[in-house]
Amino acid sequence: MTNSLTNRWPGDKAFQTLTDAQLYGLCKEYGARVLEARRKFIGLLPEVFKRQLHSKKGFGSIEEFAAKLCGVSRKQVQRVLNLEERFADKPALKLVLTSGEVSVNKLARVASIATSENQEELAVLAKKLPQRALETLARDGRIHSALSAKEGVGENKNANGLGKPLFEVESVCAHTLQLDEDVRYELQELQEKGIDVSALIRQMLGKRRADLAAKKAKLAAQTGKLSRYIPAKIRHLLRNEHGDKCSIRTCGKRAVTIHHTQRYALSRNHDPNFLAPLCREHHSIAHSIDGMFWERRRAPT
Repeated sequence: MTNSLTNRWPGDKAFQTLTDAQLYGLCKEYGARVLEARRKFIGLLPEVFKRQLHSKKGFGSIEEFAAKLCGVSRKQVQRVLNLEERFADKPALKLVLTSGEVSVNKLARVASIATSENQEELAVLAKKLPQRALETLARDGRIHSALSAKEGVGENKNANGLGKPLFEVESVCAHTLQLDEDVRYELQELQEKGIDVSALIRQMLGKRRADLAAKKAKLAAQTGKLSRYIPAKIRHLLRNEHGDKCSIRTCGKRAVTIHHTQRYALSRNHDPNFLAPLCREHHSIAHSIDGMFWERRRAPT
């Protein structure tokens, strides 16, 4: 977009001379400016409320002030006031809220898992991740906290300092077990004969894990410096191991990409021991956390 288009408002005839691409670009630019201004306005509301500026200027309420000046809904006003109070002991999150750097809707998604310890990491992630990925991050955090409290286990941290690694989530029943009728009948028949069905299934699962581990080891030994394309035999192995769903145990969404848990740019190989099929949201989370870890590694000590 040229400076002449962004610095002055073209007349009707000038609009008619724009190409579709230029017109669309101008719409996106002005739309982004509006969204940014709206976020910044909402971020000012807690201070307006503290000073009772809305009353001084003749408005009946903070909600009326926000609605008439910027078209902000009552729900949004209450949300930003509640979050500002909730982040009173979390300055990193409070700053991105009141500065308008991050929208109130995104910050509301992570408020339930925010602590004094993780506030800085969450503030960075809130800037980088889309809203749906933040919802997934918060859900995983709540599950982890509930399991830790149940087991009486403290918060474990890995090298990136962000709690449990994505790929070591505790086992959780995220789905209902479904068996075909013929399989259910055969297992019932074996159990009635006195056979320990649990032991039988455990043995079968153990053999499956051993077979997958052996295949992974073989493929890992054959893996050298490869292109970014993951070979079909490795994709097939991962599908046999994880099915078509995200490999995060608390997630039931369909996997859309294969993530390198070790940075591909460094390893330059596709070791199946360090590959994980992920849904779109968990892939976004994984890359953001990975980026934060390497930023810390590069930071001067």
